[in-house]
Amino acid sequence: MADIGVNIELAKVFLEQGKLVAIPTETVYGLAANALNDRAVLNIFEVKNRPSFDPLIIHTDSIDKVVKFVTRIPEKAEQLAQRFWPGPLTLLLPKSQVVSDLVTSGLDQVAVRIPSHPLTLKLLSQLDFPLAAPSANPFGYISPTTANHVAEQLGNKIPYILNGGECGVGIESTIIGFADEQPVVYRLGGLALEDIERVIGAVRFTAHSSSNPKAPGMLKSHYAPRKPFFLNTRGNIPTEANGLTHYLLFDQFLEGVDVRVQRLLSPDGDLKEAAHNLFSYLRELDSLPGNKIWAELVPDRDLGRAINDRLRRAAAIGE
Repeated sequence: MADIGVNIELAKVFLEQGKLVAIPTETVYGLAANALNDRAVLNIFEVKNRPSFDPLIIHTDSIDKVVKFVTRIPEKAEQLAQRFWPGPLTLLLPKSQVVSDLVTSGLDQVAVRIPSHPLTLKLLSQLDFPLAAPSANPFGYISPTTANHVAEQLGNKIPYILNGGECGVGIESTIIGFADEQPVVYRLGGLALEDIERVIGAVRFTAHSSSNPKAPGMLKSHYAPRKPFFLNTRGNIPTEANGLTHYLLFDQFLEGVDVRVQRLLSPDGDLKEAAHNLFSYLRELDSLPGNKIWAELVPDRDLGRAINDRLRRAAAIGE
């Protein structure tokens, strides 16, 4: 079983040996390996049971290091990096030859970011290689936001979990690429579109893919609990007071239903709080005795767009 602790030196040793280590970020916990070690990268796919056509994000601690892994940084990408790194932003850029095709699933672009968690930033600063790190969970399941979440799912497959506490943002990073120098959002995430557009102007959003995604996190079915998961708009959630149906709601409880089977993402209607609670509450409901989960969409603005993206993909299983 994986040890859980805050020993950066031990995490560094495991990573230098080509082993996997779970690391905290401000978004979710990542399953990290030396991104320049093909055997270690392949082990990520094996441990997660992740399809090889779904590319990975590489993490480092400075823009000076990022330039080693890419051939070019467009002007608008540079503006975003200067404004939002470290933070929940991933840039999709033309890759250099130092980055393996295993990391990019054969694509000619690599997804890179600088996370803002202090423990992981310190670890990255001590490594002479970047870390490939998708979410530290079995492929397709709810992303982990605590060290214990990782231990419950992958603890028997990795040697160490670097414990950075609960993730502050709670949903994955926003991914932006550039087609003919024009910004394209490939995945909604912890950085709101409104914040991005205030820096570089209007951006385009591209839809999910069922196969051969152009960037990490684009697959249509993802983030799903094990129970059947259903989704609807506010006011259209069927109520079943049988104790076997659970509810993930935005800011108001359903009347006539036991509150113990309901979770409010934010009683105050705060979308940042809702994003922070999304995966942990979904995980809680999935662990309760019962046979299904109903969720309601949140206001489709700011981080609400990313929350609704995760909810829709969680409900896509079986479509």
